[in-house]
Amino acid sequence: MSSSLPTPTDVSRDRTVFSTDDPGVNAYRLLTALVVPRPIAWVSTLSAQRAHNLAPHSFFTVASARPPIVQFTSVGEKDTLRNVLETGEFVVSLAPLALMDKVNATSAAFAPGLDEAAAVGVVMEASSVVAPPRVMESPASLECRLHSTVPLGESTLVLGNVVAVTVRRSVLVDGHPAMERLQPVSRLGRNEWGLPPEVVALERPMHP
Repeated sequence: MSSSLPTPTDVSRDRTVFSTDDPGVNAYRLLTALVVPRPIAWVSTLSAQRAHNLAPHSFFTVASARPPIVQFTSVGEKDTLRNVLETGEFVVSLAPLALMDKVNATSAAFAPGLDEAAAVGVVMEASSVVAPPRVMESPASLECRLHSTVPLGESTLVLGNVVAVTVRRSVLVDGHPAMERLQPVSRLGRNEWGLPPEVVALERPMHP
């Protein structure tokens, strides 16, 4: 059977091809514009000297269900990464719509050792298992202990074992976190943010 797929030449007539080897191509801007929407890990950590840090990371997802592991990427060597390597613990607080401006404010380039939460008015509270605190007003948090890190050029992939999940009772429906109550925001390209999404339910097919 002959292939009916168009040739790369045919495809390129309708597409702009960006070579990531081209020095003039900003792969970061393309990736962040196309890998969307991205959930936000609002990561709180403590340094070895117990200095507090709170920063959003939008390269974030689940890495494993059994065991439960989440991952985020530190683009460059930031306070969050240094603290995790020093103490082996971090907390991911969900970034809700009501706190979007404060999530954004904590992304600024604060001086090392400065408490971002205190600077922008985010109230923290003690976590259940690990030492770093969680965001009090966040509807949910994932308390993590460092599993491993993977250096990737100028970035570092951080994997954390989830040792506790905390969810406010007000966002639970029949014991399950409800999207319409969590109200998560996401990151898109450039300075764009995604608002809580419209939700549809589709049953996964049992057979092809």
